[in-house]
Amino acid sequence: MMNIKEAASRLGISARAIRFYEEKGLILPAKQTTNGYRTYTENDIWRLQTIAALREIGMSLQDITHALGEIDQGNQRRLEEYLELQQAVMYAQWIELKRMMDTTQRMIDLNRQDGPLDVSHLHDLADSARRLREARQNWHDRWNYDTQAAIHDQRVQVESKVNTGQEQTNPKDRHRLDDVSLINGKSEVSHPYHSEDQHTSSDSNNTIQSSFYLYHNYDEGLEQTVQWISPAPGEKGLDIGTGTGNLAGKLLQCGADMTAIDQSREMLRRCRSKYPEMHVKLGNFLALPFTDQSFDFVVSSFAFHHLSPDQQLLALQEMQRVLTSRGRIGLTDLMFVDAAHREAYVREAELSGHEEQLRALRDRHFPLLGELCRWLEQKGYVTKHVRHNELLHTLLAVPLL
Repeated sequence: MMNIKEAASRLGISARAIRFYEEKGLILPAKQTTNGYRTYTENDIWRLQTIAALREIGMSLQDITHALGEIDQGNQRRLEEYLELQQAVMYAQWIELKRMMDTTQRMIDLNRQDGPLDVSHLHDLADSARRLREARQNWHDRWNYDTQAAIHDQRVQVESKVNTGQEQTNPKDRHRLDDVSLINGKSEVSHPYHSEDQHTSSDSNNTIQSSFYLYHNYDEGLEQTVQWISPAPGEKGLDIGTGTGNLAGKLLQCGADMTAIDQSREMLRRCRSKYPEMHVKLGNFLALPFTDQSFDFVVSSFAFHHLSPDQQLLALQEMQRVLTSRGRIGLTDLMFVDAAHREAYVREAELSGHEEQLRALRDRHFPLLGELCRWLEQKGYVTKHVRHNELLHTLLAVPLL
């Protein structure tokens, strides 16, 4: 037993901090019956050490309260989730600090240029930095994928096959999936825009029938990604927005050392249960919780379109940051070929009155394939892509060394 002064001295913190933690209910030391002074046991000291350690990494008092509850219940997995969430926050802060340092250096470089200083360049640079900072900070999961985790695997298989003749869907299952499906249009619509020089692996009549099942040709897209990435045994790979780990699991079976991240705890729990040997972490596209040059390849499927155009640019920068100099990128997602394709698609949806398509175009940001390729090629990659249906593409980017 020790008093508060002795406890503070042993822990290297102030007595005031200990009283603050007591006021917040994080620690409940016993009181002496004779004088009412608090006494601290070894267990109290251990708890205070834990609180101090969690505060040291910047965890909020609310999260510390939850974390201590998980510790008390012996729930190591939940505690790990809180720690990973805090780590993701720190990486986001670190990335933002790096961006500010880069912006400051660019301002210094502009100031050192010969000739009169054009302060408008500084203003433009600051505006660009502000816009990207807001894009990073404004991302959130508007679709609440935690609620969809339980039926995600069933949903992707149903939507992948429902329009291909591979499977007749039980109407009850279809209705249950519709309850949480975000893009679940039921009618097929022929669209006029087709690029003649694009290979379409699912098109036998050179006419693509498009419906707005988000996961149409799902398995085909994943298999194409795996085939093009073709990991060597032991290569380190990262799957961003992994969901329940279907793409990462295929790469794991090829011998890759896979890490999977997602912002949804429930999705990750299912991923862990399916692939216990996989490294799984909380995180998102905009602040990958890994050091520079950590991976030999980065992949993502059916997730990139959740980001706004500015956020997509940040995500590409983050992918490049965590890749080795020879690291490659594989993206499978719904994309428009170019702006003309998008305009034709929107026009046809409006004329046909297909609200599901129009809602999806409002809620999501399907990237332009041509713009993605140009950005990657400007950064020193060579690219190739294949088209699975009118919107679904797989894109591979390999550094040109």
